[in-house]
Amino acid sequence: MKNGLTGGLMMLTEMQEKLPPSEKKIAKFILEHPHEAIHCTAAQLGELSSTSSAAVIRLCKSLGLKGLQELKLRISGDLHKRPESKFRDIQPGEEPYEIVEKVTNNNLQAIKETSELVDYETLSKAVQLLKEARRIHFFGVGASGIIAQDAQQKFLRMNRATSAFTDLHNAAMNIANVDESDVVFGISFSGETYETAKIMEIAQSKGAKTISLTRYGNSRVTSFADVSLYISASREIPAPFRSGATSSRLAQLHMIDILFVHLVTDQWDEASVYFNEISDVISQLKGDG
Repeated sequence: MKNGLTGGLMMLTEMQEKLPPSEKKIAKFILEHPHEAIHCTAAQLGELSSTSSAAVIRLCKSLGLKGLQELKLRISGDLHKRPESKFRDIQPGEEPYEIVEKVTNNNLQAIKETSELVDYETLSKAVQLLKEARRIHFFGVGASGIIAQDAQQKFLRMNRATSAFTDLHNAAMNIANVDESDVVFGISFSGETYETAKIMEIAQSKGAKTISLTRYGNSRVTSFADVSLYISASREIPAPFRSGATSSRLAQLHMIDILFVHLVTDQWDEASVYFNEISDVISQLKGDG
């Protein structure tokens, strides 16, 4: 297991309201008594939260973790972190220096928290699917569509047959003939976007491999994903300027960057050839200008 794990308290916070009653009671106890919880067995946690050891195991499964040991390691890592700044909402009439400070802080927080949610085995599975894909199809609606287009631009540099769509009908035509050699990558912050879930469902029914990128937790989009990747969403709350929406977009871009760099390092020699050829062509275009 990877050393230096963190993110356990954030996982519990983000999932707490979606959990069944018994698991919610355990999550509440852990969040209120994290120092005590990391020294407990499943049976002890069940007793202290007036539930059961079986409910503790189910909670770990709901969080997408391998077991209680991983949850305790992540919480222990959280408790040893330096205190961090909180997300801060931007209000009407803010001074320029306050806007710069708050936006910078919030963006950094979103990226840090997203990095804490990374499961390295899942990340490697996603990269392997992208590496083996004959074609990669990115899809997102609205702001997530911009992320899909950014992903397409990056993966084209690896000489991949790549598409990006933001319209349901165009995307449907694009994936009409996908098969097991294709990867369909659905991007949705909420994880509940109807169009994205439908595209993923169709792709999976045709045998294509599917990857999702959503806020942390189970959702309609992740239910159709072979591999689910997550970004932090605990601070994505309504506000006059929806400052959190800006942060979530950067967190999504951060995950795309991680996937791309991972793929490049796995295929370094090939990537070097592709990048050099791209540079040569761009140089020729500039020369023609």
